[in-house]
Amino acid sequence: MSHQDSSAPTGSLASQGTTNAGYSSSTVPMIAQRDSRDSWNKKMDFLLSVIGFAVDLGNVWRFPYICYQNGGGAFLIPYILMAVFGGVPLFYMELALGQFHRTGAISIWKHICPIFKGIGFAICIISLYVSFYYNTIIAWALYYFYSSFTSTLPWTSCDNVWNTPNCTNYFGTNNVSWDNYSHSPAEEFYTRNVLEIHKSSGLRGVGGLRWQLVLCLFLIFTIVYFSLWKGVKTSGKVVWVTATLPYVVLFILLIRGATLPGAWRGVVFYLKPKWEKLLETRVWVDAAAQIFFSLGPGFGVLLALASYNPFTNNCYRDAIVTSLVNCMTSFLSGFVIFTVLGYMAEMRNVEVEDVAKDKGPSLLFITYPEAIANMVGSTFFAIIFFMMVIALGLDSTFGGLEAIITAVMDEYPQYLFKRRELFVLGLVIVCFMGSLSTLTHGGAYVVQLLETFGAGCSIIAVVFLEAIAVSWFYGIQRFSNDVKAMLGFAPGIFWKVCWVAISPAFLAYIIVSSLLDRHPLILFDYKYPDWSITVGFIVGASSFIWIPVYMVYKLVWTPGSLKQRLAVCMRPERTMREPHTDSLSMTPVP
Repeated sequence: MSHQDSSAPTGSLASQGTTNAGYSSSTVPMIAQRDSRDSWNKKMDFLLSVIGFAVDLGNVWRFPYICYQNGGGAFLIPYILMAVFGGVPLFYMELALGQFHRTGAISIWKHICPIFKGIGFAICIISLYVSFYYNTIIAWALYYFYSSFTSTLPWTSCDNVWNTPNCTNYFGTNNVSWDNYSHSPAEEFYTRNVLEIHKSSGLRGVGGLRWQLVLCLFLIFTIVYFSLWKGVKTSGKVVWVTATLPYVVLFILLIRGATLPGAWRGVVFYLKPKWEKLLETRVWVDAAAQIFFSLGPGFGVLLALASYNPFTNNCYRDAIVTSLVNCMTSFLSGFVIFTVLGYMAEMRNVEVEDVAKDKGPSLLFITYPEAIANMVGSTFFAIIFFMMVIALGLDSTFGGLEAIITAVMDEYPQYLFKRRELFVLGLVIVCFMGSLSTLTHGGAYVVQLLETFGAGCSIIAVVFLEAIAVSWFYGIQRFSNDVKAMLGFAPGIFWKVCWVAISPAFLAYIIVSSLLDRHPLILFDYKYPDWSITVGFIVGASSFIWIPVYMVYKLVWTPGSLKQRLAVCMRPERTMREPHTDSLSMTPVP
């Protein structure tokens, strides 16, 4: 294991002594322990892990759709503003918190504000819900990847056993009649062969398991286990492939897409600004939500990954670089997607708007495969495309599960410190078993429900409370001193204002808008019944509820008067680095 930098940086806690009110011994107790924590082999291991987590499937399927829906090029204005004043400051905050306190999402709260420890438990539960459906999407991609190893892709024609009379193939055929009842070969391959959703009557009758998808998911979780079982030493090596491969494929697909007939129509549709859209509240809400879910603060991943950094690592630069890479990847993905949509519109002889209606998984598993199937060299492009989808998904899965692993192991080191392999195995088994409902004939309905409620408003509310706890209870000056101890310089006034006011307001804006402007939940013409929406809200509340539950528990079991209890529950333990040593010294204050 590599050691931390041995010298204390200029302006570190050791050199500040007791002059810093944020570290007053009268208010901040300290504990003693040695720093035996694992660490990254190389700086690039960390950067690629963060980029791999942040750049996920949403960059490919969500951003292009939201961009053209909300004004094309004009959407970049609210998107950039929301990134600068909301997303990036929260991203920077989590990296700094994880690097300074060197612990996971649960135990970090004893160093910040102990009464908010329920946030850590809520984060772990949300990450668990995400793992129940997100890996199923990767399993779908693996099924497509396997199916692509043929000279003629199976979603090219309407001559297969799963096709219906409504299947209409308009490529290579003139005067094809396309109406509201027409289905493309790619759509029927996805719905009737991969999902077999026609065998399900909805959430009340999801049907049996698709054994092919069960096998695909088993292979996915096998890869995940052997990537995470030894910690950042193994996952740091895997991301050199999974985080870089998508960029190679994106550039190949961009070059191919740009050479297709009609590609320019898609690009114009993607970027043509509709300035009047900026007057709509929905556009700003979508921009805020997109940058938040794209960068991914609040899932505990940034805390976990940064906790394995050297104490003096420049997390400020890391936050800026990785945020820029993330946003530029989203923008690049738009060109990759819309050059192909322009080509499809040209082939169908319709407007791009009529083609660009699919979003989410449908964009990845219907629209893009349909276009690929009718390109020269379709097999090659299908293989590399689904390799990219699998790599994008795996990176995010690595991050999400590492957040749970780090959080739980740091909270219970006496039981798990030497049993990481067994704990990771148990976690992977739980995730696999929890995913089985998404592998049924009606599994896509379950995926949509979990995606909407499992990590929707609940994760935004969790991050809102996290920002409030750090900025208002822990104290922005104390947090700034922590950053100065690591970097040698304190955050500027811009970052402080964002952390104290703008970022919490940004999150509150998303929460309120999301609750007030709820749309009916529909998938493949199936409208979710009211009882399923109630179940969804219960799923969302089941994670968030741990925050008030732990607050009550902490207050009840802490001795003293109410005022004394509140003082104890809000008083953090401090971590102080000894000068000229490799260890963390946390000596009790006299």
